[in-house]
Amino acid sequence: MSDVGLLDDDAIELAVAAIDAWIAHWLADGSFLLAAERQVVTDGTASHQWYLRFAGEEKDVITVWATLRQRTLFTEAQMLPAPEANVEEVLGYLMRCNAELYGMAYALGPEDAIYLMGRTSAIGLDEESLDRIFGSAVHYLDAHFVQAASLGFPDWRRKRRRRS
Repeated sequence: MSDVGLLDDDAIELAVAAIDAWIAHWLADGSFLLAAERQVVTDGTASHQWYLRFAGEEKDVITVWATLRQRTLFTEAQMLPAPEANVEEVLGYLMRCNAELYGMAYALGPEDAIYLMGRTSAIGLDEESLDRIFGSAVHYLDAHFVQAASLGFPDWRRKRRRRS
């Protein structure tokens, strides 16, 4: 893997502009991205962070946090809180799913909640790469949510939405 240097101010500005333009496009479309918020990060760990709320099919709303770090765009989305039952089965299922994911993986986060996480170089972010990153996050969570939730929360009942 090649070493990617720290982002300079110009590279940060380009990455922020690309992400903001992508957000504006999809907010105007109104079908996929429901809401977005950008914050400047002041603790020195990153420069900007976005909270993106997407319409899901199986999971009603999927929130993806996108953080522009020193070299990368880091993305994460919570799939489930810590499973109440069948923990080994849930984790085994998701670890097998990881083998099919591109640029992302399921991982344990705070309080043993299950997250989908990924990172990509922040250099050269454009509409196509952001479509892949955010589209993949939504697709992967929707594709695996029902099985993971059913295993980890046996009393959970899937609510079918009526399509108009």
